[in-house]
Amino acid sequence: MEQANLKLLAQYILTIEKELVAGNATEHTHRSALKTLVESLAGGVTATNEPKRIECGAPDFLVTKGALTVGYIEAKDVGQSLDEAEKSEQLKRYFNSLTNLILTDYLEFRWYLDGGAPPFSTSGDVDKGWQNQARQGQYPSRS
Repeated sequence: MEQANLKLLAQYILTIEKELVAGNATEHTHRSALKTLVESLAGGVTATNEPKRIECGAPDFLVTKGALTVGYIEAKDVGQSLDEAEKSEQLKRYFNSLTNLILTDYLEFRWYLDGGAPPFSTSGDVDKGWQNQARQGQYPSRS
């Protein structure tokens, strides 16, 4: 990973940590940090927080490049189980409808293509850095 991207990720983690230390953070508190990260890492994209509702629901972010929809992001609160979130009716609708979705608790990111198992997940920690892991076969399919 490029040095500049590592700096962006480190700043993102420090921002999340600072917000958590304040003791009054909610899921929505971290959205501006996530928006900044996505737009900085993927040049030319716009991450729209709380976009218009779509047929399958209301994912937290719509990611676009010009008029083209690139994908969606569903964010859960830091520490909320992504395993449990995957089992929810909300995520089942998203898996069946969205072809490019990231599920995150702001520290772990799971990427789903065509509703299937993500090619990998990555998680970050201020002290431990970033860890990527192949997670094939552990996530729900579109069925």
